[in-house]
Amino acid sequence: MPVVSKWSNVTVAMQSSLASALTISAITAANPGVVSYTGTDPSNGDYVLLQVVGMNNKLANKVARVANVNGAGNTFELEDIDTTSFGTFSSGTAQVITFGTSIGILRDVQFSGGEPEELDATTIHDTIRQIEYGAATAQRVSGTALWDPADAGLVALKSASDSGASRAFRLTFENGYKYVFYGRPFASAARTGSAQQVVETPIAITVRGTGTAYSS
Repeated sequence: MPVVSKWSNVTVAMQSSLASALTISAITAANPGVVSYTGTDPSNGDYVLLQVVGMNNKLANKVARVANVNGAGNTFELEDIDTTSFGTFSSGTAQVITFGTSIGILRDVQFSGGEPEELDATTIHDTIRQIEYGAATAQRVSGTALWDPADAGLVALKSASDSGASRAFRLTFENGYKYVFYGRPFASAARTGSAQQVVETPIAITVRGTGTAYSS
């Protein structure tokens, strides 16, 4: 039987700060990928924001969890991330994320995007249209929140939105599953709603890179 996740008792946390960047000197093509770095050792279970050049951009704007830190050898694993087919590493950094901002006013959430564009590759020799896949569309998170201008989470979202800054996000479901991603939030704090209903405000996040799911 599959483990069912529900939109109930979900905890949403947003990045409040980033630690000083670790310089990445190498990432292995392995499952999981192993990072070699210089700088302050992270801890097992930390989440890091990766900004990696090369590896087919698979680890650009990527949030990952740290495992099996080897302080003596200055390496750690990217938990549950298989880098076998990611291509050649060039350079990169990793920053430990502090998820210190709680978002506790969301009413509904929808994830969309990520589908590849369909490119018509039909020739005059074909009798059936030929389709190739192109770049994936940007992923987007959208929804509504309760309008509370004094709420610290909404204030932080609007501040990031106004400055054009991107932030890391972590969703923790009641069954312990987690989903992490990095994106640019939009939160105008505009008021919407209808008669005799609660006042709401729209929330949106354009995801940069791809998210990562963890089962614990």
